[in-house]
Amino acid sequence: MKKFLLLFLLLIIITKINSQSRFELFPDDLNIQPFAANSLEPKLGFLFQTYKNELRLDIGNSLDVFRFYNDKETFTFGADLFTYTLLRGEENFHFPVDAVDYLFGINGSYKNITGDHHYGLRLRISHISAHFVDGHYDGSKQQWRNGLNPRVYSREFVELMPFYSYKNLRLYGGYAYLFHVEPSSIGKDNYQAGFDFYAKDIITDFITPFIGYDMKITHIKEYNFNHSVVFGIKTGRPNGKGLSAYFNFYSGKSIHGEYFDFDKNYWAFGINIDL
Repeated sequence: MKKFLLLFLLLIIITKINSQSRFELFPDDLNIQPFAANSLEPKLGFLFQTYKNELRLDIGNSLDVFRFYNDKETFTFGADLFTYTLLRGEENFHFPVDAVDYLFGINGSYKNITGDHHYGLRLRISHISAHFVDGHYDGSKQQWRNGLNPRVYSREFVELMPFYSYKNLRLYGGYAYLFHVEPSSIGKDNYQAGFDFYAKDIITDFITPFIGYDMKITHIKEYNFNHSVVFGIKTGRPNGKGLSAYFNFYSGKSIHGEYFDFDKNYWAFGINIDL
């Protein structure tokens, strides 16, 4: 599977290269910006749940390593490196780490620009593993909190995410195939759809309101619907680097692998540095 997908990407590159194409190494921005409401996107920030002593810390980035482009089309190849961590707050500014998930992988993307119409796709091949950390252990009782012992969770998957955008609105759909997963009882097919809208130049060219919705169908014994809604304001470049402050509503299975079969339903406030 991996060799086939890499060969497929190489064929796209060869097909698209012509005498008008240009090459760039380590470009400053991403060819395809993160999908606003998708939970598995590069983030560098916090997400504070309301009415519950839980918060999420994201430390991660995606970068395009090289780019082939002309006046209309762009193809990139890059890498993803994320951690997303579940913490809780305690006195004296302590934040014990309950669980942490690691994602790393490679990606390729293609984008076509024709006037106000943009379309393309992003392909990712990634690995995720999940772990309980010392903050999940109750030292006074000499046992794991809530009777939940560590369990093996990992998955390797290929994800295809095509999109279409017109002016400030972007629509997308996706499919992920888990070619290896533990526990093996987890289904290997996931489906996804959503949109995001950045209201550029309504306030100023430096402040941009945005909204996004993402629906993901995961296969855990049966099919489950996971909903994520975000809305907020981004300062900086609407399609690039900046600082975002936003609210997030989430309903569905936990995104943390050690809690993969737990239901989550919450509102949260987030701050993110968009690299």
